[in-house]
Amino acid sequence: VKGKIPILAGTGTINPEHVKEMTLQAIDLGCDASLVVTPYYVKPPQRGLINHFTTMANLGFPVVMYNIPGRTKVDLTPESTAILADHPYIIGLKDATGDLDRVGKIRSLVGDKILLYSGNDDTSANFVMRGGDGCISVTANVAPEAMHDLMVAALEKDAELVKRINEPLLGLHKNLFIESNPIPVKWAAWRSGIIDSPYCRPPLCELDPKFHVDVETALEAAGLFSFDLNELKNTQFANIGSSSAGSSNMS
Repeated sequence: VKGKIPILAGTGTINPEHVKEMTLQAIDLGCDASLVVTPYYVKPPQRGLINHFTTMANLGFPVVMYNIPGRTKVDLTPESTAILADHPYIIGLKDATGDLDRVGKIRSLVGDKILLYSGNDDTSANFVMRGGDGCISVTANVAPEAMHDLMVAALEKDAELVKRINEPLLGLHKNLFIESNPIPVKWAAWRSGIIDSPYCRPPLCELDPKFHVDVETALEAAGLFSFDLNELKNTQFANIGSSSAGSSNMS
């Protein structure tokens, strides 16, 4: 962005041909690298994953691999990661396994060949302090400066500063996953005035009103928003009443 911030485009999906198409589009649009998730649902074996990432890297565009077995139901092992790290266009791994013990193991296998990024906000500081290089964050969508400062403190192994920065963010780390990501963070970004709408493309939908207070409270704890809890609750009840009345009139 404006020659200052690299653009990492998510181009991963289940069909390798579609991954190629989107990666080539990312190249044409001037992106700096691609984020490629392990193919979901089909659960390829390790040799299939190695072939998949190698094929994408052979396009000659930097690749950050994305391992999130909780969503894809397939796990890219540290050993497979080490094999892939030898490819000149594979530059990083986003690890969203939540297993902090993996950081040291992967680092011992790959050395400094690739960058290691956490994909879990709640453990990202510990991930970095154990040898990671940073995080690809959900919380940073609404608290970019705080997450930047947190990562800098973690890289400097300043445990006291990490704790001081991270404590106000704990509510966001938790409540931005109160429903499926990115539903809560889009609502939080909209409520904070960052974006114009909390709309999510179907089959996702907007945040359930019963969770609005949870996200508002987390935003306020992080110093990002100030609100009147009673006013918010009254607004929600009024909206519910209006919806009920509308349903009655329709019937």
